[in-house]
Amino acid sequence: MQTYRLGKTGPEVSAMGLGCMGMSGMYGPADRAESIATIHAALDAGINLLDTGDFYGMGHNEMLIGEALKGRRRENAVISVKFGALRDPVGGWGGIDGRPVAVKNFLAYTLQRLGVDYIDVYRPARLDPNVPIEDTVGAIADMVKAGYVRHIGLSEVGADTIRRAATVAPIVDLQIEYSLISRGIEEKILPATRELGISITAYGVLSRGLISGHWQKGQAASAGDFRTHSPRFQEGNVEQNLALVEKLREIAETKSVSVAQIAIAWVAAKGRDIVPLIGARRRDRLTEALGSRAVQLSAEDFTTIERAVPKDAAAGGRYPEHMLQHMDSEK
Repeated sequence: MQTYRLGKTGPEVSAMGLGCMGMSGMYGPADRAESIATIHAALDAGINLLDTGDFYGMGHNEMLIGEALKGRRRENAVISVKFGALRDPVGGWGGIDGRPVAVKNFLAYTLQRLGVDYIDVYRPARLDPNVPIEDTVGAIADMVKAGYVRHIGLSEVGADTIRRAATVAPIVDLQIEYSLISRGIEEKILPATRELGISITAYGVLSRGLISGHWQKGQAASAGDFRTHSPRFQEGNVEQNLALVEKLREIAETKSVSVAQIAIAWVAAKGRDIVPLIGARRRDRLTEALGSRAVQLSAEDFTTIERAVPKDAAAGGRYPEHMLQHMDSEK
């Protein structure tokens, strides 16, 4: 597995990371044993970047990763953690807390759940509108000095916020959605991160399965599945989006690869500073994603792919409107 350095000062990470959110209920129930087996298979394949959030399953995801890492060398995993999202006992969302005192509190619980002494990359999940980003990043920087965090990242923030954060401490990466049908970062955010030497860890490269080639209209969704509320999966939008997938399937078939492999390879080929996070929660999906590493895209391929799936061709937003209104990256 090829490795890249995150940012100018960050850790060496595999060219592909494993996003573990789906193992803790965000897309419906997941099999615990299969989830752990998938984490093990990823590590054995050379993937060292494991991405989680302390609010995924209200701590479930961190405990799952902690269990998967038992008996393995801590230094072989680069653990990336998002914090700050507030939840209630029934799983509802209550906003973001980026206060310095909250940063240290969240971190203490994360270390305990994961069973580790430090976090490799620690980042606020979203911008707290009531707390200057300088204060939140400054608190993480204090934890870097204390040895509990190695590096600082950001998530879903805009170019101005990125620049402000970078004046406080080195930022190694920005985690943000990026895929063939979610290309909003190309206008302002990606130029800013490249100017500052900050990497992108791209989640949603398959748009929550929508452009994986496996999703079908009418596919049953379990309780708690984010996709039941996602605009792109709703009646009136999903038909247009699946038509784009079929165009992508035609291209994939000419190269004897899968739709998912084409979509992942497109993101990976956008630059050495972009690391796709694969949200596989089963070993077969992980194997398929790993196969994308062998897909070579020529300039002609890029033209063909982007003609088939033009920028802004997707119907519906990547999140419900009430969520987009509070996302700094969308401003």
